[in-house]
Amino acid sequence: MTKIIIRTEKLCKTFSSGGILQHVLKNLDISLVEGDFTIIMGNSGSGKSTLLYAISGMDKPTLGEIDFAGNKLAKLNNDQLAIFRRNNCGFVFQQIYLLDNMSALDNVLASGLLVNKNKRKLVKKAKELLIQVGIDENSWSKFPTQLSGGEAQRVGIIRAIINSPKVLFADEPTGALNSATGDSVLDVFTNVNSNGQSIVLVTHDIKTALRGNRVLYLRDGVICGDLQLGTYNENENVERHEKLRAFLAEMGW
Repeated sequence: MTKIIIRTEKLCKTFSSGGILQHVLKNLDISLVEGDFTIIMGNSGSGKSTLLYAISGMDKPTLGEIDFAGNKLAKLNNDQLAIFRRNNCGFVFQQIYLLDNMSALDNVLASGLLVNKNKRKLVKKAKELLIQVGIDENSWSKFPTQLSGGEAQRVGIIRAIINSPKVLFADEPTGALNSATGDSVLDVFTNVNSNGQSIVLVTHDIKTALRGNRVLYLRDGVICGDLQLGTYNENENVERHEKLRAFLAEMGW
């Protein structure tokens, strides 16, 4: 049985620039299903990141409602929103925001200890997760500058999911990585989603979008396309690629 994890009603976001109003999101009604790997696509300036920040509680919409796992985000003040994000959201960005003066393992633990005070269990979980994404014991004590881009981003993903968030949000997570390294990071997203982790990911990259089971296409602040791709299977990649290409062509990509 499908369960809605995030629902928006008449979601609007307006910015003022030089006295001119820019309507970035326009009356969006969206329902995101728990366990889905939802991709948000669209041309530059279409409102992709703005939508991500709004539904994750990082930014407040101008109008409309966001129901996140039964919580009305508009009713939460800034301090309550910060606590809500800490307990319910994980974030991965194109820029890898690891703390330079802390080891890979400590970066993960620092995030985890904000929610879980049982350090022994947290250390065990962090090490298990790092091993699962190919970060072995030899790298746990390394500082971010000593890691490759792919390693650092994988550590960032583990930091984002250490507290078992209801939704993992990602904004162009492979944008600064080369193709091979990006693939290894995408494999991590695919694996955590296969274990039930809900993901909402913004991208302009077709290879990344292929990993999702649903693709929303945003144009000028409006959802103008919704494609169901089904569960990712690398053995069906050609057919999947053709289906996505056809959808994007229809959207005017």
